[in-house]
Amino acid sequence: MKLKTTISVLALSLSAVLAGCNSTTTHSPQATAETQVKQSENEKANALFEQMFMENVMASPMTQTYLGIKKDYGKWDEMSEQASQEDLARTKVDLQKLSKVDPSKLDAQTLLSYKLLKQNLENQIADFKWRYHSYPVNQMYGVHSTTPSFLINQHQITDVKDAQAYISRLNGIKPRFEQLETALKVRADKGIIAPKFVFNYVISDSENIVKGQPFTKGKDSVLWADFKKKVVKLKLEKAEEQQLLKDAKKALINNVGPAYTKFVAYAHKLESQADTRDGAWKLPEGDTFYNNALARTTTTDMTANEIHELGLSEVARIHGEMRQIMKKVGFKGSLQDFFKFMRDDEQFYYPSTEEGRQKYLTEATALIDNMSSRLDEVFKIKPKAPLVVKRVEAFREKSAGKAFYNQPAPDGSRPGKYYANLYDMKAMPIYQMEALAYHEGNPGHHMQIAISQELEGIPKFRKFGGYTAYIEGWGLYSEYFPKEMGLYQDPYSDFGRLAMELWRACRLVVDTGIHEKKWNREQGIEYYTSNTPNAVSDAVKMVERHIVMPSQATAYKVGMLKILDLRSKAQKQLGDKFDIRDFHTLILKNGPLPLDVLEQQVNNWVAETK
Repeated sequence: MKLKTTISVLALSLSAVLAGCNSTTTHSPQATAETQVKQSENEKANALFEQMFMENVMASPMTQTYLGIKKDYGKWDEMSEQASQEDLARTKVDLQKLSKVDPSKLDAQTLLSYKLLKQNLENQIADFKWRYHSYPVNQMYGVHSTTPSFLINQHQITDVKDAQAYISRLNGIKPRFEQLETALKVRADKGIIAPKFVFNYVISDSENIVKGQPFTKGKDSVLWADFKKKVVKLKLEKAEEQQLLKDAKKALINNVGPAYTKFVAYAHKLESQADTRDGAWKLPEGDTFYNNALARTTTTDMTANEIHELGLSEVARIHGEMRQIMKKVGFKGSLQDFFKFMRDDEQFYYPSTEEGRQKYLTEATALIDNMSSRLDEVFKIKPKAPLVVKRVEAFREKSAGKAFYNQPAPDGSRPGKYYANLYDMKAMPIYQMEALAYHEGNPGHHMQIAISQELEGIPKFRKFGGYTAYIEGWGLYSEYFPKEMGLYQDPYSDFGRLAMELWRACRLVVDTGIHEKKWNREQGIEYYTSNTPNAVSDAVKMVERHIVMPSQATAYKVGMLKILDLRSKAQKQLGDKFDIRDFHTLILKNGPLPLDVLEQQVNNWVAETK
């Protein structure tokens, strides 16, 4: 039961509703005995779910930190083959334990949890053969960059013990990188090496970590600055503070610096062995691996070709809607001319200055605040966790994605964070700001993930698990429905919404193009620049993301279209009884689910509402 840092959840129970309707019925002794048996089996199952979840959490120091648990606060997760084998063994034992639960004696909610967990465990066992089909260092989530960002963004320091744990983790970076190098060598022996373009980013980001004090002259390095800032806030006695700073500096000089220097040397060596083939087809059994990845990502049985064709049809539809906006603003010329105008005209960008970047963050925050004040119009459920808008840190902004979200700590010690990448202001047009804020903040990822973590009465593996098609489908749907609330009043902002949706439609085409149809990097970039108004730098980053994360980008449009389809069917069947607030609440309080299970939940809700 691998833990993913995303989302989770629950299912509306028809049996619970019926039980409520029949609450005045007199039950026979036999019925009472059956109820007790069911209650006993539910308790047994839920206790087992909790036990399995916590065993997995306690095997992962980093997951503990994400969840606000400080038991192994000074440690990193193991990245060895032995650790992978131990994970597999634990998964098999969990499946065996689960087989002792009698699903016929479970209520609807517990049965749903049982089925989801069983499927998760079976998938993990089946996918073990693909454990090396990944690039542990890449421009999106490589160990070289996630290690320092984890310390900066997740490792809170509230007392001396936390500070000592931070130092322990600094000292642990050297052995961590030794494990990383071993993992990369195993992959290289199997012919699994990231394409050549990846290494420029990896080497540059790695060198940024050890730039500045105490490694070189100049400003403080990112980790040294982070540690100092957090320790100073403790307001300790001077001697105690100085000792912590001395120990951290020693760890940086003796372990962190040498670890990165050695890793950069190895990255150069790998770069010399890398080629320019980009698709998953180049990997051992690459076609089978990619089809499996698509099934896991979309939670459907759609083939690569079906996804490709869906993308092409959606691109054509959205282009049609964009032409209507061209007419509205009185633009003369072709759609391509309009794209060029939207891409190049200075009115659509804040200046590439500190003032311009701060203005972007201020405006994005204002958009989210306005939406948050109107949530009651479209929801009957809201998150408790706060949300902040942040700029992507300088050390990773060159390679990081356009925008992303980090979940809050369940205990409230850390807010949800919407990160905007302001490295290239030409890649962050003002007209896309509104849709981007809704996707990453409210009513998108923050709302969904925070609510999921805050749900009561469901097992933790569902609160903190996730299905990419559901998660990203909701994010993209969250860009769309604010238009129905009367937002996107500016036609250019509405164009930005369509541009974002168009971008996700193109992803269906390009992801399958690269990994199934053997397109190269340049063909993917050309498709984006020909069919969207986005900056060339956007297209480059997106194609490079496709290459290192096969299938992931297909989740958005597949998930959004499923949610819209379910909504449309529910509206037709319920007529005047359809309430958008109830529909949205259902989708969120039933949490991340495979799309077929989500459909079952909506069908149940429609039947109950009727």
